[in-house]
Amino acid sequence: MYKVGLYTLGCKVSQYETEAVGEKFSARGFSVRDFDTPCDVYVINTCTVTAESDRKCRQFIRRAYKKNPDAVIMVMGCYSQRAPEEIEDIPGVSVIIGTENKLSLVDIAEKILEDKTKLSLPLVNTTDVSKATFERMSITRAPRTRAYVKIEDGCESKCTYCAIADARGRVRSKPRQDVIAEVEALYRAGTREIVLTGIETGSYGRDFAERYTLADLISELDARGSCERIRLGSLAPELINHDFVMKIRDKKILAPHFHLSMQSGSDAVLRRMKRRYNSEQAMRVISDIRENIPHATFTTDLMVGFPGETEGNFFETVDFVRRAGFLDAHVFAYSRREGTEAAYYENQVSEKVKKERSAHLINIKNETRDKILGGIVRMQRALSVIVETRDGNGVYAAHSDTYVEVNFFSENLNLSGEMIDVAPVSHENGMVWCEIRDSI
Repeated sequence: MYKVGLYTLGCKVSQYETEAVGEKFSARGFSVRDFDTPCDVYVINTCTVTAESDRKCRQFIRRAYKKNPDAVIMVMGCYSQRAPEEIEDIPGVSVIIGTENKLSLVDIAEKILEDKTKLSLPLVNTTDVSKATFERMSITRAPRTRAYVKIEDGCESKCTYCAIADARGRVRSKPRQDVIAEVEALYRAGTREIVLTGIETGSYGRDFAERYTLADLISELDARGSCERIRLGSLAPELINHDFVMKIRDKKILAPHFHLSMQSGSDAVLRRMKRRYNSEQAMRVISDIRENIPHATFTTDLMVGFPGETEGNFFETVDFVRRAGFLDAHVFAYSRREGTEAAYYENQVSEKVKKERSAHLINIKNETRDKILGGIVRMQRALSVIVETRDGNGVYAAHSDTYVEVNFFSENLNLSGEMIDVAPVSHENGMVWCEIRDSI
């Protein structure tokens, strides 16, 4: 039995794709092993968000070669789509494909192993993603807690700092019947929460001949009782309108948590990024959801140090974070990405200033988070959680439907994967301590 090790760098979409490829390897009789063990085949799913991402991809390719120089090393994903020539120069690489035809790796690996011939030069297959269609793939392995389901691929935003649109191509959507079938199969197999994800999730259905949107998909999954809980992946603010909110507001299946890909709270910075919204539009979205979906929470991504970001621009973002009341925010510094428009902008911000602004914004978002968690404790409203892990001291970790991180103690050893209600007692370090009823 041949052994295969898989490693993913990058987003939830890439993680899903690696899982689907791994399942196909298993179905063909391969044994999926830990990436850091000697294997006959290694698959690295790459990311190209930043130059650092590219460096890490090259590092993991070399790590695989070091583990087994005779292995079939296969590289796929965004970095291999954007810069296959950089990967070709790395010793040991057998196959390079881009962001299409990932499942074909299994057939290619079988052929190379059967022929027992080491390729003298890498087989390179990167297609024109501007003409790409949605690659039909699915997963069946069912974790008890949550599973990610990719419903959309591609991005057409062309932001000035990002190379992903070029790597992923145009928006294309998984057929609705395929999404429903995959979600329901995972639910039957025991998964409690499904996260619908994509490169531009809110654009789901844009490429369909007949009008069918993300809100329609949520409504159909809710009407069918397809699973216990649906959570949405990252959403661009400009893709959320009042009609969307009205369609989803009463859907019991939907977790009341929304991750908005903000990037900045400064209109001047957003314009230079070529984002398709401004801070006022984003705030209207947050207000609209809060008015119509009780207890909704919001998380976000925030970039500091974008070229030309003044101190005044930065504090506009700080003010926005305070007003928006984000439960959490991923704060990161702008990273110059060769080939993108922003890489050639004047007034690049120094690393020292980026570091200072990151630290300041993290403190602000932590203060905002603690106020929200304090309010949850004071309200004493039960939280619906999916139980995840239990440590050696009997403390369980969980996340609520509103994405609040929860800890609680129980002597019951069999709660992992269950959906239960817990009562908030206190909070610390971004987490709420809770209690459960004696009967559980």
